[in-house]
Amino acid sequence: MYRTVGIVLIVTIALGVAHPSLSDEYDNDKVQHPRLPDDYDSDKRHHPRLPDENKPGLPKSKNAEQEQTIEYWRNQAKATVEKLLAKKENTNVAKNVIMFLGDGMSISTVAMARVYAGGEEKPLSFEEFPFIGMSKTYCVNYQVADSACTATAYLTGVKGNYETIGVNAHVPVRDCNAARNRTTHTSSIGQWAMDAGKDAGIVTTTRVTHASPSGMYAHIAFRDWEDDYWVQMDGCSPNEVDDIAEQLVYGETAPRLRVILGGGRREFMDREIHQDYETGRGGYRSDGRHLINEWLKNGPVGQNRTFVWKRSDLMAVDPHRTDRLLGMFEPSHCVYNLDRVHKNLDEEPTLSEMVDKATDILSTNPDGFFLFVEGGRIDHGHHDNQARYAIDETVEFAKAIELARKKFSEEDTLIVVTSDHSHSVSFSGYPSRGQDIFGPAGTGKDGIPYMTISYANGLGFYKHVDEAKGTRANVREMEDAGADDFRFPAMLPVELETHGGEDVAVYASGPWAHLFTGSYEQNVIPHMMAYAACIGNGLKACPEN
Repeated sequence: MYRTVGIVLIVTIALGVAHPSLSDEYDNDKVQHPRLPDDYDSDKRHHPRLPDENKPGLPKSKNAEQEQTIEYWRNQAKATVEKLLAKKENTNVAKNVIMFLGDGMSISTVAMARVYAGGEEKPLSFEEFPFIGMSKTYCVNYQVADSACTATAYLTGVKGNYETIGVNAHVPVRDCNAARNRTTHTSSIGQWAMDAGKDAGIVTTTRVTHASPSGMYAHIAFRDWEDDYWVQMDGCSPNEVDDIAEQLVYGETAPRLRVILGGGRREFMDREIHQDYETGRGGYRSDGRHLINEWLKNGPVGQNRTFVWKRSDLMAVDPHRTDRLLGMFEPSHCVYNLDRVHKNLDEEPTLSEMVDKATDILSTNPDGFFLFVEGGRIDHGHHDNQARYAIDETVEFAKAIELARKKFSEEDTLIVVTSDHSHSVSFSGYPSRGQDIFGPAGTGKDGIPYMTISYANGLGFYKHVDEAKGTRANVREMEDAGADDFRFPAMLPVELETHGGEDVAVYASGPWAHLFTGSYEQNVIPHMMAYAACIGNGLKACPEN
């Protein structure tokens, strides 16, 4: 269970952000704002010699020999300039819009995933998109954002407060009554699309009630209110505050969504009465309700509603005979891809498989669709300083984007790829070309190897620092250094590694993709997508009917 301890616990409670959880999942993103030390003015730059063990040799790439010549780099640069000159602005109306959100996918994460996937010079699928911009991610009240206020920004076009979803900044976090005022509610681009006659859907590797996907349909003062139990734990009445799972079944937007795929079954079932389909354990609810069964019955007579909880059933769904599809493949978040592969979890679908099925169903609407896709466990790997999980999830995310781009034409489908926020992860040191991204970068002045990947904070501190001796542990002597769940070093101990506050990249391909260049506020993103697709109440690329 993630709890802050010692002095940090006292400070957290004083700030009013401590919140216990039933699980070790990532319900609370704690943000710290330490003061700068008095001697911060000193800006000393050091350029250490490369250690003998890490002297660069011949680059390990398919172009190793050519990279040593002048002609190779000149020709490469020429080809890039020619490609840039050949770019044309596509001003078609976007029939379809697919937004891919890599939760916590910082620029460092993208660079490390590139090395992991094939080499420093090999771009990930979305890095080859023709247009790139930068998004500012802060909340109204916090410099460093969480996934709730950012989801409100990039899905509804309005910035809100930290840990609130689908409401404006008049709603303070955990206010039982403020979000009941419908004038504070923000509508999502998914709703705009459906109002225009298109279909809409959600695909995520997190719980479908988690912060990012909830931005499509929920209006709530606290992201942790995924079920009625946690509404009560914060002193609110479930009779007055509709939890996020309940909003998925009965809210204004979610019941109209054509496809919802991810994890999170526990939020829909009672803890005492019901048993999970796979584990046999109870859910998290305390109201006796089984909201999955209620979802199945909530549609009009004759509507074909299908619920699936394993991969084989998902793959068997007929897109042309399914009016609504709800798939939840785990009680909580979907498993990490590395665990799926190494533990032979054959009934866990990949992100690409979920995207493929979702787009098959949504494509049956001749007017097009809007699909929100989240690679959510990139964020979770970073929070635990488990860089292998985070980087591998980023590569899986890129595979799903590649599938979608090949499946749809750039002439009528806008694809936007971005992140909600950054992380404190660092890609640093002086590792040799072609070196394992998860290995040491060199040796410190203490004679102990240091890693290419490290974090500003997190639980990795305890694994790599001996506080009693004031020394660092030698990673070469750690038997689990190659394990999927290995924790990478962190500079200071916190229970959950924090987000970063720097801007994140936005990659775009398709109609009006050129709008996404430059630097802009995160809340502008849905307005640009809506412009391209001629939906919503704002500016549109096509004349009003």
